[in-house]
Amino acid sequence: MARPVTQLHPPRTPVAPRPAATLLWLRDAPAGPEVLLTRRSPNASFLPGVFVFPGGRIDDADASAADLVGEAAAALPHLAAAVAALRESFEELGVLHAHDAAGSPVAASELAGLKRHEPLHPQLRARGLRLAAGALRVAVRWTTDRDVQPRRFDTLFLIGRMPEGQTPVADEAEQFEPVWLRAADALARHEAGTLPMIFPTLRTLRWLAGFDSVDAALAACAGNRPHWESCPRGALVGGKPQRFMETDVPFGELELVCPDGQMLHALDWQSERPVQLLRHLWRFTAPNPGVMTGPGTNAYLLGSAAAGWIVIDPGPPDEVHVKRLLEVTGGRVRTIICTHSHPDHSPAAQPLAQACEAATGQRPPILGLPSAPTARAHSEFTPDRTLADGECIVLDDPAHPLTLRAVHTPGHAANHLCLVLEEDGLLFSGDHVLSGSTTVIDPPDGNMAAYIDSLDRLLRECERHDIRFILPAHGHVIGSAPQAIAWLKSHRLAREAKVLAAMRECPQGNADDWVPIAYADTPKQLWPVARRSLLAHLERIEALGRAR
Repeated sequence: MARPVTQLHPPRTPVAPRPAATLLWLRDAPAGPEVLLTRRSPNASFLPGVFVFPGGRIDDADASAADLVGEAAAALPHLAAAVAALRESFEELGVLHAHDAAGSPVAASELAGLKRHEPLHPQLRARGLRLAAGALRVAVRWTTDRDVQPRRFDTLFLIGRMPEGQTPVADEAEQFEPVWLRAADALARHEAGTLPMIFPTLRTLRWLAGFDSVDAALAACAGNRPHWESCPRGALVGGKPQRFMETDVPFGELELVCPDGQMLHALDWQSERPVQLLRHLWRFTAPNPGVMTGPGTNAYLLGSAAAGWIVIDPGPPDEVHVKRLLEVTGGRVRTIICTHSHPDHSPAAQPLAQACEAATGQRPPILGLPSAPTARAHSEFTPDRTLADGECIVLDDPAHPLTLRAVHTPGHAANHLCLVLEEDGLLFSGDHVLSGSTTVIDPPDGNMAAYIDSLDRLLRECERHDIRFILPAHGHVIGSAPQAIAWLKSHRLAREAKVLAAMRECPQGNADDWVPIAYADTPKQLWPVARRSLLAHLERIEALGRAR
């Protein structure tokens, strides 16, 4: 974990979330399943005027209502949430999913006799009615993001089929305008600005849009386990708040920069100035965006104006970018480290070192691994000094001393290395691990067997140094470092299995025949690039004796 002293924002304790439940009533319609939404009161203290699914807090009476459900339902782990969701549905919309003692749906006459503005549970007990809690299924779970004050909720989202013969009627106090919509139509209306909704509702609707019937949605939730459990994080994009869940690419960066959920970090990509991630860490993205480089190549600056700087991966030979690096550091660069010699990473090292020497009279050494004979001409590289595997580079900063340990990780390139910032558990991964995409393994300098072995080594480094975050050469910071690396290895092995399947399907074919089969899930315009990695997989398959 990053040291608390390096965090940019003062620590704070988020408000504890309250348990809550919400209910997606579904019904089949000719164009596809529809879900019930209602508009919250414009005077509500929480989420005024937005469209939501009915629901609310789980109270003590809900948690002790096992006698109001059948024997089987009483054992449900989500019983309190189901009871609360059904109660809130009745209070807000007049919709009650209940049965009489014989197990028959509640009759219209019974429903008319219940009073929505009086406690529901005593009325049900008096009439011998039972809530149909067992008919509901767990869909997803959302916890209100940490920056929301003063109310947060830990909410279980349930789904159920709308009881027959009932029409929702809003209470005109908490809820207004009940409306049935297909999930896709609700999302379209939100985009058009006519249906305001919050992030969890939108993401849940996006999931729901994948089903073509109520039965299909209910079947997908038969296990009564949330499809996901998320506590989103917020950031500024284009100056406006935007939220992200754990599976979204920027989530790890927000977790590093704003661990307590402060919505203060801007995610916009630009190359004019560096982006501060920690008190002693800045990311400066080169102006070389593209298909292979994403938003550009990330140079990382470690240190301070007082202690000087270590520059990791200065980038391509762009004069403007080198000038900006010089201006930001004041030329007080102690060391330049290149993770590997590809043309978007190392060429700026020499001009930056020369510019620093001209500005301060001291030339920083360029460290890294020399390119191998297998490297292409544009990737030839000779450092001032070779970094030994396990060697440490120390910056004696009085405020934030740091130790970078070199870890040789061939695979993407024969001379690739990663760097571990030991004091903060950070991994600078170069191109070995990327954010939002997989790296290309391009033989002969790239080697798939070495790449997978290096992933195993990085997993060991994560355990050894408690590494939580990865800082890649392209894209945002990656969180949950061990899981991200393990997923990457699994993905590579799964792709190799697809290559083997393609070889079996077309045994007389070649790489050009196998790419469309093995990379059928990849956009066709990327197949020429995918072909390089396929060749690397073929080398590993041959080496393992699996080509037969």
